[in-house]
Amino acid sequence: MSGKGNKAYVGLNAHLLSSRASYRSAGVSRYIQALLTHLPRVDDHFRYLAFMGTADAEHKGWHTRTSPWSTAHPLARILWEQGIQPWAARREKLDLLHQPVYVGPLLHPCPTVVTLHDLSFYLYPELFPQSKRIYLQYMTRHTIHHAEAVIAVSQSTKRDALRLFPVAEKKITVIPNGVEAQMRPLDDPTPIRDLHHRYDLPSDVLLFLGTLEPRKNLVTLLEAYALLRQRGDIHHHLVIAGGRGWYYEKVYDAAERLGLHGAVHFTGYVPDEELPLWYNAADLFIYPSLYEGFGLPPLEAMACGTPVIVSNISSLPEVVGDAGLTVDPHDPQALAEAIHSLLSDPARRERLSKEGQAQASKFSWHTTAAKTAELYHHVLEGNDAQGL
Repeated sequence: MSGKGNKAYVGLNAHLLSSRASYRSAGVSRYIQALLTHLPRVDDHFRYLAFMGTADAEHKGWHTRTSPWSTAHPLARILWEQGIQPWAARREKLDLLHQPVYVGPLLHPCPTVVTLHDLSFYLYPELFPQSKRIYLQYMTRHTIHHAEAVIAVSQSTKRDALRLFPVAEKKITVIPNGVEAQMRPLDDPTPIRDLHHRYDLPSDVLLFLGTLEPRKNLVTLLEAYALLRQRGDIHHHLVIAGGRGWYYEKVYDAAERLGLHGAVHFTGYVPDEELPLWYNAADLFIYPSLYEGFGLPPLEAMACGTPVIVSNISSLPEVVGDAGLTVDPHDPQALAEAIHSLLSDPARRERLSKEGQAQASKFSWHTTAAKTAELYHHVLEGNDAQGL
């Protein structure tokens, strides 16, 4: 092995941390940040190198190398990943390179680990811009075929991967995402009141948080909310928080078409440090996504004590367990009934709040990092993921 003191040298591509707001606010960026934070804490048998965008800060326990140009734009990031990264990894004499979001370089300078967060661009191709879909499909397939190990963030994602890529059977292992300690119920109501005041919100709100793109199924959420408004069954306002992804215009058009002006609030990108405030500010967290590889926002909401309603498909029942309500994401009426049933039953909301915190406590980024480091050891020792 190369490296000072015979420590293996592990590289991590962290360029998505410097991408546009819609990516920074997504779960993949928190996954990268969690690895940067926790890997040096859980295993000091490695030296760690993070490939960063030019605007990113230093991270404790990591050597860093920045790009010669800004990689905030996706095309600039792809040029760096495919053109510069293989050369940089070879120059640094890396023993292992971890690609934390689907795609590795076409040229493989050293053994590679790749993380799959979901495979929606295969399963729901119509929800993606053509250029993005084609790139992700081709490059993910190539990366999986050539990687020494593949991480799936849920059993659901593993099943999808094995159905699409049988070659991954001996390479793949499930390492779930986690929750940071800051995701917890807040005892002091003052910052929550300040948040309501800053965004001119009423005291009673429902919350969705995630990237605005078709897979999140926000038009169905708006239709369910409009049904409740039409029946006079709700006085809560709906907050849709998160950066704009692709085809987000349909969400704004639906809110206008349904006559929800003034009752629906689009806050845009939410900084990570504000996330606990938003989760604590809501009476319910609603996540009717058509497909998720994991579903980090509902888990974070549960950790904050907020009852959740999620789709009954893909990984969401696996993550939420029995601590939240699950509904058919294609049925606005069923979603409306689920919202109304919880708002009408404070005792049930209190019970789900406690059960949600217990469920969320099963997931931690410390454990994610420890299992990831264990996988690095397996790869460097020539073992496959099934040995974990």
